[in-house]
Amino acid sequence: MPVNKLASLAAVLASGLLVGCSTPCSAPGGLCAPIETNTRLPPPAPPVLAPIAPPPEAIVTTSPIDVPDAIDAPQPALAPTGQTRIALLLPLNSATLAAAADALRAGFMAAYERDRAGVIIDLVPSDDTLDATLRAYRDAAARNDMVVGPLLRPAVAAVAAGPVTKPTLALNHPGDSTPLPPSMLTIGLTIEDEARQVAAWAHADFPTGRPLVLTGTAAWQRRLASAFHDHWNKLGSTAYQVELALVDGHIADNALAELKVRVDIDAPDFIFAALDPEQLRQVRAALGTSLPAYGTSSVNPGRGAGTSVAELDGVRMLDLPWQVQPDHPAAMAYPRRAGENRSAPDLDRLYALGIDAYRVAREMALHPGQAITLDGVTGQLKIQAQAPRFERSELPVIYRGGLFEAATNTK
Repeated sequence: MPVNKLASLAAVLASGLLVGCSTPCSAPGGLCAPIETNTRLPPPAPPVLAPIAPPPEAIVTTSPIDVPDAIDAPQPALAPTGQTRIALLLPLNSATLAAAADALRAGFMAAYERDRAGVIIDLVPSDDTLDATLRAYRDAAARNDMVVGPLLRPAVAAVAAGPVTKPTLALNHPGDSTPLPPSMLTIGLTIEDEARQVAAWAHADFPTGRPLVLTGTAAWQRRLASAFHDHWNKLGSTAYQVELALVDGHIADNALAELKVRVDIDAPDFIFAALDPEQLRQVRAALGTSLPAYGTSSVNPGRGAGTSVAELDGVRMLDLPWQVQPDHPAAMAYPRRAGENRSAPDLDRLYALGIDAYRVAREMALHPGQAITLDGVTGQLKIQAQAPRFERSELPVIYRGGLFEAATNTK
């Protein structure tokens, strides 16, 4: 990659980005985390790159691993003239994270296959240990112009704590408010940012309304409820919150009975549900469906007439276009994930994140210093050229009969 092009790439990273996103892939894999909103990115010193002849294929892998979309090819030391070399660092060798990593890899490669021009992908497999991830990151940064990864929160935090010598797009958040290094930004999915978007949507519908925030006892549910509650308060309104006791993942009968008495005595204007689809179905069965209800992707029961849940009809929710709008132009441009089904929605969301991660990295590399707007499969993505801000707006929809209708700010 020529020196002047890499310097331009560093310049666009210097503008900084903020990414917000979705979904409770939080609990078992720890793949979502709270987000800090500003990351400033001054340009790193560009290395001197000598042009070489292009390799036979534009996809290489740095260790022998069976990755379906990777093509074994000789490892070039440098990218050919005029091309950007992007490393994708994922825990493909991890017993616990291989499925998540492979879903994200598949989305990244699907986007690459559609827009290959000007880019070489260096697939860098690792396991889920911090030592191995840090070694893989250092090797990837030494050979490439940009690194996309790692995926696990502790790995992101470990990379952030060390020298970050190349522009790095982390696929998760470090999980605390520690500022990121200058050349690193995060593009992962967070349920907290979804909750804030729902709060803004509900406030537009009910500017003087009072919501009832319902949450279970799981850590991700409390995080989700807290994010909505805090943002609602910042908008100048008040809310009250109820934590529902759970038994084997279901709301306890006595908790539902107490909730009904409370709502009958002091009815809210609407409900925000930091719950899963089955728990929200229980609430709506107990309270009736006339009370408006809002939720994030956590309440999405899946798409299709065969998955229809009558008690959820009319629920307003946010989710990725990939999940709720299959005829979305961006979503139609890419193949669906192999084995996609409603039993693994978080893998589908990671596949979608992989698609948009490649598109963001490529746009930044090939159009440095420019404002970028992408109609992404994870939402509307906006990168401001001057202000240090990256925004993702997810799709507001209303669930009806197993399908999703586009929603506007209307009651």
